[in-house]
Amino acid sequence: MAEPVTIARPYAAAIYRLAKVKGALAHWSEMLALIKAIAEDAQMCALDDDPRVTRAQVEKVFLDVAGDRLDAAGVNLVRLLLENRRLCLVPEIARLFEEMRAQDEGVAEAQIIAATALTDDQIKMIVARLESRFKQKIVAKVDVDPEIIGGVKVIVGDTVIDASVRGRLQEMAYTLKG
Repeated sequence: MAEPVTIARPYAAAIYRLAKVKGALAHWSEMLALIKAIAEDAQMCALDDDPRVTRAQVEKVFLDVAGDRLDAAGVNLVRLLLENRRLCLVPEIARLFEEMRAQDEGVAEAQIIAATALTDDQIKMIVARLESRFKQKIVAKVDVDPEIIGGVKVIVGDTVIDASVRGRLQEMAYTLKG
């Protein structure tokens, strides 16, 4: 079977193109977040997996929960995903949509992993250097992982900058094994 990202990408791309043409990127972000929250709910997952429940019943419950927070296109998306048994792809569709939106807006997300909590000044300095290097606005998400021993590890898209003590030790061990 194909990877979820492979199946989700055309949905995300179609939604993105529609949202871009309509000038409704923020609205679609909100709708996808709502659809994702409902789809990931344990009770909704159980209902969706129950063979005794029809697609129409799942659709009714789903749309009742969403209420009037979905426009006609959002309702059509939910119906399409339910009809094709692709509701489980919603988190991946939402993630890909947000990636496309961020890329279009010239924003990249950076995951900064540090051994200890960073100060606001340290985060601002790292973000400034990343913005200079990647030539785009960076939104930072900071995580603490004591296992990296010291320093930081930064992930921006497919680029990993490992300036952690653990990373240096692993690099040294690899070199010594030669």
